Amino acid sequence: MMIPRARHLAAAALSSALLMLPALTLPTLTGIAHAAPASKVYAAPLAKTAADVQRVAEYWKPDRLKKADSFNPATPGTSENAAATTTASAAPVAAVRRSIAAQSVNAVPPRKGGAASTMGKVFFRFGDKEYWCSASSVAARNRSVVATAGHCAYDSRQAKPADYWIFVPNPGPNGETPYGIYVGSSISLHEDWSGRADYDYDYAFVTVHRGFTWTAKDGGYVMQDVGRLQDNVGGLGIALNKKPGTYTSAAFGYPAGVQPDGSTPFNGKKLMKCRERTTRFTVAPSRDLQKGVELAPCDFSPGASGGPWVIGYDDTRRLGSLNGVNSLTWNRDAKGGYDAVSSPYFDTTTGEVYRHAAGLTTPANVT
Repeated sequence: MMIPRARHLAAAALSSALLMLPALTLPTLTGIAHAAPASKVYAAPLAKTAADVQRVAEYWKPDRLKKADSFNPATPGTSENAAATTTASAAPVAAVRRSIAAQSVNAVPPRKGGAASTMGKVFFRFGDKEYWCSASSVAARNRSVVATAGHCAYDSRQAKPADYWIFVPNPGPNGETPYGIYVGSSISLHEDWSGRADYDYDYAFVTVHRGFTWTAKDGGYVMQDVGRLQDNVGGLGIALNKKPGTYTSAAFGYPAGVQPDGSTPFNGKKLMKCRERTTRFTVAPSRDLQKGVELAPCDFSPGASGGPWVIGYDDTRRLGSLNGVNSLTWNRDAKGGYDAVSSPYFDTTTGEVYRHAAGLTTPANVT
């Protein structure tokens, strides 16, 4: 019997040790301390200050963005020069009340009205190489949260976040950024992705700074502030604890990588959709995946990593509820092309990670 082959939509990020800290103790109204529930949220900084944002922005000038589609699609963790970058400080964070984290979140249209444009690409570096993945804007109280795969933001092998991380909604085929460029401020993820590369938790919610566009001036470019992400493009809702087999979901992304037979049917320049399908549970012990959710048929290839799974997608408003992200791709029939994708199961703990990202703030203006 042939065992189905699962392949990471990015190169495998190998696990690294994570030092666990004891649970925090919180005072009550009576002055008696109680142990807080152990948090599963792990936070890592990206660009925290205005100077950091400026440095990242300068890296992604229009000339580089024009070449971005030629970078490696979703293959982080294979840097040949890992020593060239430094490890950022990261730590477990306090637990979010699980009753709050379990709540679903409604989708939000752009403030100016019209159809949303929540989906796009993230560009980043590991070591001295540039990569890209798919991603989406998610409704949040800080109006500044992007959902993607964990391997599109944090390399577990090196125990470090990506460098020069940006989100570009609805990018043009020649590096255009019609809705702005959003520099990552902080990554919120599950501790078992950062510490073990456990694919049950291959998701990340990235809090981003206010967006900007490049404007030509005096032979160069200047940054022009365009505001918060959600105000400009809207945000998908979030649906948690949806049992596979009880709903249908559509997967989106920008696939570009090679299929098992060597063909390249996608070029990464166009947002693709695997139409609504009923999902089911799946496992991949070699990836420590015990409760994955599979959507088939779907022929996505590398580059689609991090793209959203959406319940109840409205083609007119272009909104729905996020309930997964592209993580692994499968060739179950061992033929020429991929025939399925899978996502981590979005449960209450996923809600904790999201709530942490949604509660962070960034400077009012970084340009």
